[in-house]
Amino acid sequence: MDDVPAILPIIGPIVQSDRDILPASDRGAAMTDLSFAAKFQPEGPLLDRLFRDAALSPDTRARISARAADLIRRIRAESKPTMMELMLAEYGLSTREGVALMCLAEAMLRVPDRATIDALIEDKIAPSDWGRHLGDSSSSLVNASTWALMLTGRVLDDSKPGLAGTLRGAVRRLGEPVIRTAVTRAMREMGRQFVLGQTIDAALDRAKGQEAKGYTYSYDMLGEAAMTARDADRYADEYRKAIKAIAGACTHGSVVKNPGISIKLSALHPRYEVAQEDRVMAELVPVVRDLARQARAANIGLNIDAEEQDRLALSLQVIAAVLPDPELAGWDGFGVVVQAYGKRAGPMIDALHALAVRHDRRIMLRLVKGAYWDTEMKRAQVEGHPDFPLFTSKTATDVSYVALAKKLLGMTDRIYPQFATHNAHSVAAILELAGDAPFEFQRLHGMGERLHDIVLRDNATACRIYAPVGAHQDLLAYLVRRLLENGANSSFVNQIVDLDVTPEQIARDPFDALATAQAPVTLLAPHAIYGAGRVNAQGFDLAATDQLDLIFAPAMGRCPVPAR
Repeated sequence: MDDVPAILPIIGPIVQSDRDILPASDRGAAMTDLSFAAKFQPEGPLLDRLFRDAALSPDTRARISARAADLIRRIRAESKPTMMELMLAEYGLSTREGVALMCLAEAMLRVPDRATIDALIEDKIAPSDWGRHLGDSSSSLVNASTWALMLTGRVLDDSKPGLAGTLRGAVRRLGEPVIRTAVTRAMREMGRQFVLGQTIDAALDRAKGQEAKGYTYSYDMLGEAAMTARDADRYADEYRKAIKAIAGACTHGSVVKNPGISIKLSALHPRYEVAQEDRVMAELVPVVRDLARQARAANIGLNIDAEEQDRLALSLQVIAAVLPDPELAGWDGFGVVVQAYGKRAGPMIDALHALAVRHDRRIMLRLVKGAYWDTEMKRAQVEGHPDFPLFTSKTATDVSYVALAKKLLGMTDRIYPQFATHNAHSVAAILELAGDAPFEFQRLHGMGERLHDIVLRDNATACRIYAPVGAHQDLLAYLVRRLLENGANSSFVNQIVDLDVTPEQIARDPFDALATAQAPVTLLAPHAIYGAGRVNAQGFDLAATDQLDLIFAPAMGRCPVPAR
């Protein structure tokens, strides 16, 4: 630690850039309650505040749960589950086979050659008991997949000696390319359930069927964080081409009724991190501003997708730098995604509303529950942070979602709420609370069709489909996130096809469930991951500006130790 002051002149400028780029008023908005303390605040007191903010009476909560249970009964009675819902129900993350498929999908992201793919398939498929799933699903396609996996596993696992074993070994060697091809095609078929098209033109064409029913779209060009400047340039070019193509499909004068696009900031800069804040503000802001101007000219919405919590404050700084652009005046299509599972979601919404008021803008805000939960929680443990940045249970996240939805419905003077959910209780809560406030629902392509078909038909609410677009090589990372979100046995998508779970159980009020939980499942706090005999090393959050300010304080005698 004694060496730290000596390197301050070298690395100090890295964390100073936003003070020179953003006006003082917007720096304040960009940092509002997104501090280190807010990021790792205790969950209990925050949930108590959300309970009070939601202020839902017992009668209101009972009506919401009853409405949600009715929706679930209608979903089960009026339509058939999709292949993906049936697949997730049969091979959820609570089964050994589901975990094997999950591991296979995730690991294939990094497989460099065919030999390794063969070894990977053997490792993940052969040991599992696929036969016990045969015939359990109501889908012939799922049962066919089970047959294929069962036979593949038997071939790969057969190591009996003698002539028969030798012959089977030969079949095994000859069959590996076939097995590899079959598994790859199976992953592709699963991906097709989630991806609208491999190109934006193909996606626009495929979207026409749902648009005829009253849906509209937000297109997402698949791709993960850019690793190089060339990657970032390629993604930016894809976004430009997509906006141009989407503009040709706009038939309405309203941004709300036209299709839109979602962009990922980390795909547009190879060093999208706090340590490179000066480069991000100087190099990324002009790119995002140009894309926003192009979207404004096309009269479509442009949403900035949410990412990891370490990037939350940085994303808000980029937004605060782009939103005041004079060329965006009068355009209501600038959008931001907020994750309800984050402990700072409420302050983030407040900061965005304050920016919209200050610059006389109307913005769109898509409220989601979140897609990086497992990664964020493990990172907090590995880094030795004082607590978790997210809520530790699905029930707590559902409470946060409803409370934040009510907050948004009170901000429609400057914010157009977009509620992305596949959960019948969340949908019922919004319908109960919205009154005459303008808003729209959103769902993922391939998910929640039956729920939103019913809601669209009964309530004439607007609904937008978030539709990924991209080739197979860009698909797997996205697919893994969807499987993780929906493969758990606590997820709505998983429970809706499990007839052993009653509609009333699925639609239970999360406020009541949280308040009456007898023995809530708790994660090991970051300091306690090694058990009672050893305390985890305590780390610094180098993505928190206020922590960096303490580290680089001129009067610093030693590095500050964050409180647990």
